[in-house]
Amino acid sequence: MYGSRRERGLSSATVNCYGRHAAMFLRWLPGPLDSVVRELDSRQVVGFMVEFCRDHNTWYAKAMVTAVLAMLRFLHITGRTRAALMAAVPGVSGWRLASLPRGIDPLVVRRIIESCDRDTVMGRRNYAVLVVLARLGMRSAEVAGLELGDIDWRAGEVVVHGKGRRLDRLPLPVDVGDALAEYLIVRRSGEDRAVFCATLPPFRRLVPCTISTIVGRACDRAGVNRVFAHRLRHSLATEMLRAGASLPEIGQVLRHRSLISTSIYAKVDVEALKVLARPWPVGGER
Repeated sequence: MYGSRRERGLSSATVNCYGRHAAMFLRWLPGPLDSVVRELDSRQVVGFMVEFCRDHNTWYAKAMVTAVLAMLRFLHITGRTRAALMAAVPGVSGWRLASLPRGIDPLVVRRIIESCDRDTVMGRRNYAVLVVLARLGMRSAEVAGLELGDIDWRAGEVVVHGKGRRLDRLPLPVDVGDALAEYLIVRRSGEDRAVFCATLPPFRRLVPCTISTIVGRACDRAGVNRVFAHRLRHSLATEMLRAGASLPEIGQVLRHRSLISTSIYAKVDVEALKVLARPWPVGGER
């Protein structure tokens, strides 16, 4: 997308996601692409979105809206379409923060982590990936983006490259440091400075989808239902809440820009919510 990485601070994973979604829209258009795009109108944009949203969930539909908007903006700025069609993209209804964050039982998280064979290079790498996800609450793209220079062993900190080119420093817990050190001793790589690399030549850095695959396969080995890497992030937040951490403290660990994003975890604090429940009136119907 036009200027996405430079102007909007988007990660490569986000740009690739936009590209896949935009390609679906372009394949949907009839006839020679150049001439069709040139004469593109709002009727076609709305028609595609209505047809797409009919067969997909709210999350996927919203992702498509974002990608199509970015593509239409690019097409107009570069003169490939006659008109600015961004306003033609319909919105997708859905309540913000309507769902509950689903964590995982700490014992299950431990089973997932311990499923790795730490006698192998791959096992040590995957163990370190899972520990970083579970203990630091990092996103899969943030784990994939870790560089060797981001780990400050003397200060006991790690630099996280977050969304929008944001840099945050997190404390490096002992167990996370031990897992990383155990892996880095046997880590294989070429000239790549990424912490997590493939174990076979040419030893390229891992990408975010590979991080999620590592989580899924660990679930299979542990005999539990597959989850995405983000569930480990939710699990850390819910456990912090149960341990008495405040929402601002959780937001600081998860590196949320706004407390609104963190407030969803208030829904899983049942004990705190009990005081808001009004008692049932005596003699009232149940």
